[in-house]
Amino acid sequence: MRVSRWLAVVCVIAALHGAAFIVYQRPDWATAWSDQDGYRRLGESLARTGKFTRFPDAPTFVPEVIRTPAYPIFVAAIYKVAGESQTAVALAQTVLFVLICLLVFAITRSIAGDGVALGAAALTALFPSIPYFGALVMTEVWTTFLFTAGVWLTLRAWRDRSPWRFAALGFVLAATALSRPAFALYPFALIAAGAMAAIAGMRAPRPVQWAAMLAAFAIALAPWLAYNYVNLGRITLSPAGGVGRGLWEGSWQATWPGRIQNELTHLADDIEDRRELDAQVRAVAARERVDPGPMLEYVHQWEDIREIWTRPTDPGERAAARVAADQEYGRVAIANVRRDSIAHLVSRLARGVFVLWAGDIPIRYSEINQTAPIVIRLCWAVQAVLVAGAIAGLVVLARGGRSVEALLLAAPLLYITAVHFPLLTEARQSLPAKPVVLLLAAIAVAHAFDRSLAGKAQVHERQHL
Repeated sequence: MRVSRWLAVVCVIAALHGAAFIVYQRPDWATAWSDQDGYRRLGESLARTGKFTRFPDAPTFVPEVIRTPAYPIFVAAIYKVAGESQTAVALAQTVLFVLICLLVFAITRSIAGDGVALGAAALTALFPSIPYFGALVMTEVWTTFLFTAGVWLTLRAWRDRSPWRFAALGFVLAATALSRPAFALYPFALIAAGAMAAIAGMRAPRPVQWAAMLAAFAIALAPWLAYNYVNLGRITLSPAGGVGRGLWEGSWQATWPGRIQNELTHLADDIEDRRELDAQVRAVAARERVDPGPMLEYVHQWEDIREIWTRPTDPGERAAARVAADQEYGRVAIANVRRDSIAHLVSRLARGVFVLWAGDIPIRYSEINQTAPIVIRLCWAVQAVLVAGAIAGLVVLARGGRSVEALLLAAPLLYITAVHFPLLTEARQSLPAKPVVLLLAAIAVAHAFDRSLAGKAQVHERQHL
C-alpha cells in the first residue's frame, strides 16, 4: 500500500479516536472543567457582538482580564457557522487533531523518511490526551495545533532561510502566545538555539531572518497589547490570569500529595466560616498525621486573596480587582518561596517536572476519583516511557549527524520545563509539545529496531560461514 494510503488510514484512526472521546466526555460538558464556561461566554460574545468581553450587555465595557483572545476567536468562528454548539467545537477540534497527525508526519518525514513518519503519525493518532481535550471547549488542542505548526515552520525556515518563512513563523508563534501566554518568550528561545548552533559551527539563520520573525511576532501581538493598555493601563500579554496566581499555587505544590491539596482547596472554596474551616483542616491533618500549620496557612491564603476579586459584584470592579489579586498572589508567592527549605525545592523540582511531562490521566474528570490507583500509575508509566524515548530520539539525531534537528526539537521540551518549573505544573501545560515527544520516541524506536535487525543479520551471516 502506498504511503498516502497508509497516511489516510492514520487520519481515519485519529478522527475515530476524536469521535470516541466526544461521546465519552459528553456527560462532563456541563458539570466539569469550569474553564469551558469562560471560553463559551467569550465565544458567544464575539460571535454576537464582536466584543471581547464576557459581559457584552453591561452598561460600560468590562475588559477580559483572564483569557487571551486567539482561542475565543476560533470558538466564535465556529459559533458563527454552526451555532452555539459544543458538538460543533468538538468536531472542529477533531479536525485539528487530524491536522496535528499530518504535521507530525511532515516533520518526521523530513528527518527520518516515510516509514518512521508513518509510525510517528500513527503513535500521535493513538495518543489519548489530545482527543481527550478535543472534546472540551478548552484551548489545549488549538494551542497544540498552532505550536506543532510552529515547529514544522521552524525546521522549514531554518533550511530555506527565506525571510517570509521566518515572518510566517513569527505570526504562528504570536497566535500560539495569544492562545497560551506561557509561549510569549519562545521566539527568544529559538534565537538562543540559533546562537548555540552558530557557536558550535553549524549554519544558523542571520540576524535579518530573526528580525523578520520578531517583527511579525510583534505586529501580531500589538492589537492585544493595545487592548490591555487602553482598558487596564498595562502593556502585558496576560493582565491578571498570568504568573501571580501560578507562582502562588506553584509555591505550595509538592507540599502534600495532589489529592490532599485538592481536598484543602475545595474546603477553602466551600466553607466561608473561618472557625469551621480551621476545624475541618485540622481533621484532615490529624487523618494524614501531618502538621496542621502549613495546611491552615494554605487555606487562609486561598480565602484571603480570592476574596479580593470575588467580593465585588459589579463586573467592571471585579475585573480591576482581579488584576489587584494577581499582584497579591505574586507578593505572597515570593514570601512563600523565600522561606522554602532546600528539601522542598528538590521535591518540587522532582514532582513538578514529573507531573508536567507524565501526569496526564485521560479519564473523564468525574470518574478520576473512582479510578483504581494501578490504572493511574499505568498511565503515568506509559508517558514516562514516551518521554524517555523522546530523550533517546534526541540522542539518535545528534549522533546521526542531525544536530540541528536535535537542537530545534529539544527547544520545546527545555522551554516548557523552564517556564513552568516555578509555576503550578499541570500535565496539560506540556500537551502542545507532546507531538514532538511522540515523533522523537518513534525515531528512537525505529533506530533500535533497525539496529536489532542489523544485529540479527550479522549473527545469521556468522552461522552460515
